[in-house]
Amino acid sequence: MPAIQNIRNTSPARSPCDLDGLRVLIVEDSWHVSTGLRRLLEAWGATVDGPVATTADAMRLVSESAPDAAIVDINLRDGELSYELIDWLQDRGIRIVVLTGYSDVSLQEGKVAVILQKPARDEVLIASLREAE
Repeated sequence: MPAIQNIRNTSPARSPCDLDGLRVLIVEDSWHVSTGLRRLLEAWGATVDGPVATTADAMRLVSESAPDAAIVDINLRDGELSYELIDWLQDRGIRIVVLTGYSDVSLQEGKVAVILQKPARDEVLIASLREAE
């Protein structure tokens, strides 16, 4: 199981083209978190799909246009868990960054690129996505 990184939110010096050309799917049921992620990623140059709050909506978006990476929360709307979605995304070769409030997440080694605990520092999240380029 990948180690969870417990990190706090700080804003680094911005370089607006760091994620230029990277398409990122956001799967998060919290409006505040998903809106903040969208703004952050767009400020760094990424193209953002979503945010979506359910597995079905995420699969629909990926079927229309596959992202390079996905930021996925474990606990989604109405108690839905995203483990099946994570498997589905991995089968499609999409880099997965789990962003969760849980300190103990059970995922097989290699399923996801990294597990970040909320709140995540901007520069760590950006670096996790940059590796998908």
